[in-house]
Amino acid sequence: MMICERDDFSLTGPLHLTSIDWANEHHRRSVAGSLVQGIYVAERDRQLQRDGPELALSPIWSEFFHFRLIRKLVDDADNSIFGGIYEYKPPQLISQTVKSLELSPRFVVAFRGTVTKVDSISRDIEHDIHVIRNGLHTTTRFEIAIQAVRNIVASVGGSNVWLAGHSLGASMALLTGKTIARTGVFPECFAFNPPFLSAPIEKIKDKRIKHGIRIAGSVITAGLALAKKATQQYSQNDRASPATSDPFAALSDWFPRLYINPGDHLCSEYIGYFEHRNKMEEIGIGFVERVATQHSLGGMLLGGKEPVHLIPSSVLTVNLSSSRDFKQAHGIHQWWREDQKFETKVYQYK
Repeated sequence: MMICERDDFSLTGPLHLTSIDWANEHHRRSVAGSLVQGIYVAERDRQLQRDGPELALSPIWSEFFHFRLIRKLVDDADNSIFGGIYEYKPPQLISQTVKSLELSPRFVVAFRGTVTKVDSISRDIEHDIHVIRNGLHTTTRFEIAIQAVRNIVASVGGSNVWLAGHSLGASMALLTGKTIARTGVFPECFAFNPPFLSAPIEKIKDKRIKHGIRIAGSVITAGLALAKKATQQYSQNDRASPATSDPFAALSDWFPRLYINPGDHLCSEYIGYFEHRNKMEEIGIGFVERVATQHSLGGMLLGGKEPVHLIPSSVLTVNLSSSRDFKQAHGIHQWWREDQKFETKVYQYK
């Protein structure tokens, strides 16, 4: 049986991480990414019938770091594995040498992205379309995911739970994270190449033109949002409280970790989304952006719900190393490679 190189931990996994320091961002990012890759490989194991310890390639992606897959999250329509729950169980001897053990998670809920194989492709694309239409919250996958996360958080507390996902799976991680965060519990969230659905403004080289387009977009979006809100309040005779008038404020202390490659047009707009907010504050019209940043122009025109990709605060890590093509820029393996150059910025919504 032909083995795909990307599935083989011994060929493409972070073998250099023989000892984990849970306070080290590179270590945390690499482990979270590997656990997500473990879900991708678990689904390919299923489809290719790689069963048992001799054939299955997925276990080593988690067991190398002393995580065990205790539950697979399975799609109710095609039986594909779209996520999983890992439990961290370091041996007693290891736990004495692990650095910053108190910062480690007890459980990680991980979600894969689209798998382009016949047994899962149609269902995955169906969910990709739900992301585009801001309808991921209506899917049974989300129901399965949020119930699993709620149960674990209720059992061990939010500080002991990590969420992680790549591409479509990053959207699922962010949506479950946002839902939990609204209850005042802020789980760590690692979103690799999360889709940001927008015109690719970030590809424009001229900074003045790029900034001008973003300002115009913000003014239009904020105007439409305020007009829509005024109409709703008038029709309902609704007196909105400060809490309901700014739903972003309730999420502002939640800092999901976003991992973005500028060469990946599916996620690169996150760079401009956060930078633009800062620039609007600098030129004195931050109030416009505080309204606009909560809304998607496309989402409002579609009449959909709040888009998954719009979040108030984040720890944004950008891969500054060049990628040879889109496939590499959108791939998950880059996030644990030692030869990549990363830049991290913290953005807080105020």
